[in-house]
Amino acid sequence: MKKMQKLFTAQTLLMMVVLLMPALLHAQDGTPGDPDGAPIDGGLSLLVAGGIAYGAKKIRDKRRAEK
Repeated sequence: MKKMQKLFTAQTLLMMVVLLMPALLHAQDGTPGDPDGAPIDGGLSLLVAGGIAYGAKKIRDKRRAEK
């Protein structure tokens, strides 16, 4: 029952993030040659790095549990 509750909580949190994300993110106006334009890649690379770190931690924890 505890595992089912964790799964429901994770799914609910994910759904809230997906639904609220468009309201929180706004692109900056500007033309491609505009020096004031904000780079989009900065946040994306942080998310990828976080995902890789989280996956590595999960793999490490699983290997430790098997021993």
